[in-house]
Amino acid sequence: MNNDNFFSIDRLVEFGLGLGVAQQMVNSMNHALRNTYIPGTMNPMEGTLQKPPSAFFVILDGKQAGPFSEEELTRLIAQGAVDKATYAWKAGMPNWERCENVPEILRLVALCPPPFNPEA
Repeated sequence: MNNDNFFSIDRLVEFGLGLGVAQQMVNSMNHALRNTYIPGTMNPMEGTLQKPPSAFFVILDGKQAGPFSEEELTRLIAQGAVDKATYAWKAGMPNWERCENVPEILRLVALCPPPFNPEA
């Protein structure tokens, strides 16, 4: 067998191993770049630009409350403190809107499990 031929088994194995090592190096570099902290930002750098986390304000018992993260707002929805008639606002909204008119909050309502009722 001629080892000078590119298609010999030895050369193909070397080529495959080289590709495997190169792929691992690329994955390692991508991971390092995704976890790089850039001073002055809230989040580490990611492959794509991300929106900052939403901070919602709501009207509870007639008073403005917040800011609430999505997790905190989900907890309030599960407890029944926030419903579709509750007014909400977040940065970028021109006015206060009912939760039923805010798509981000509607998504949280849809993801929130209903109250458990053992008799049902």
